[in-house]
Amino acid sequence: MNILNFLQEGLLNFSLFQIVITLLVVTQITILGVTLYLHREQTHRGVILHPAIQHFFRLHIWMTTGMLTKDWVAIHRKHHANCETENDPHSPQYHGIKKVLYSGVELYKKERLNSETLEKYGHGTPNDWLENHLYTKYHYLGVALMLIIDITLFGVIGLTFWAIQIAWIPFFAAGVINGLAHWSGYRNYSTNDCSTNLTRFAVFIGGEELHNNHHAFPSSCKFSHKKDEYDWGWFVIKALCKLKLATVKRVVSEIEPSNELIIDNESVKAMLAHKVGLLQAYVKDVIKPTLQNELGNKAKQFKKSSNKFLNSMSIDWRFLDDDARHLFKQYIQTSPTIEVIIQYREDLKEIWTSKGKTTDEIIESVKEWCHKAEQSGVEALQIYANKLQSYRLKTT
Repeated sequence: MNILNFLQEGLLNFSLFQIVITLLVVTQITILGVTLYLHREQTHRGVILHPAIQHFFRLHIWMTTGMLTKDWVAIHRKHHANCETENDPHSPQYHGIKKVLYSGVELYKKERLNSETLEKYGHGTPNDWLENHLYTKYHYLGVALMLIIDITLFGVIGLTFWAIQIAWIPFFAAGVINGLAHWSGYRNYSTNDCSTNLTRFAVFIGGEELHNNHHAFPSSCKFSHKKDEYDWGWFVIKALCKLKLATVKRVVSEIEPSNELIIDNESVKAMLAHKVGLLQAYVKDVIKPTLQNELGNKAKQFKKSSNKFLNSMSIDWRFLDDDARHLFKQYIQTSPTIEVIIQYREDLKEIWTSKGKTTDEIIESVKEWCHKAEQSGVEALQIYANKLQSYRLKTT
């Protein structure tokens, strides 16, 4: 092979179709490295990967992104600890959606230079000879080697191959997940942030599209929670477990209704474990049917805004824009019943989230809440209170 042919075809002499397929495989490995190794294992300890898998992903990420484990883990932990505040490294609520979506990688680079962030949140990450003398010392050597490898294998088109490789994580993770997944989508849980699920399945981002699910239960290594949601990363974890290359440490504990209608230690455990889901269920099972009943004779245009109102109910008031705040006040003033059921939800949330209460105090508070709900005269609220008392953690 002469030099000209080598530059055109590379060692592999792949067709364009073969190059595209190879690119898709390589970028999927990168995504899996981020979601399985950096996110689910190193940051949240929801799964433990075999040392061989750990280092494979660690090396691959260094060569395809230039990212270091400690940097990524520290920044993501800081994000969870300060979500949607000025101390959140990449909140679109604070920095603006355009900034995070299009310049998310710049926000990442800025935060990784913050030694206080790395010291406070980067604990438990690799600190061996390779990390200190190769990966950290020669931060961008990996991506330079990757460029040489890509051109050697694929020829001149390897430059484009490499560019897409390098841009994949900054675009999908730093931009799409950190930006859009805190801005637009659907919510299964009333978390105290603006996290959303972008879609129910997106293989090209490894399950990270189910971001609201993750924020509701950060330590769980399974992101899909509904029957029609699919977490590609979880499928890979299950396969690795069968090969004895991974061990699942934490997944979401499930709740189920029982025949007992009593508030005790077991029922409180179930409520506290799933409070974000039960608060979301309140919107669907209490507020929505009450709105439909109360607004049955209202103007059509007024009824159209109810969906926006219901979506806003899942978000903390501090994150609502002016239009949503106005809509809230509008609905609250529509009827005494709507005002009552919204207040009941706030009261229940306060019981579940207030700090310093003993289990016995929570039990008494929930009992009182349920008693008042049953006496409220609002049918949907009465049904919810009755069902709430039946929940227990599902035994396996």
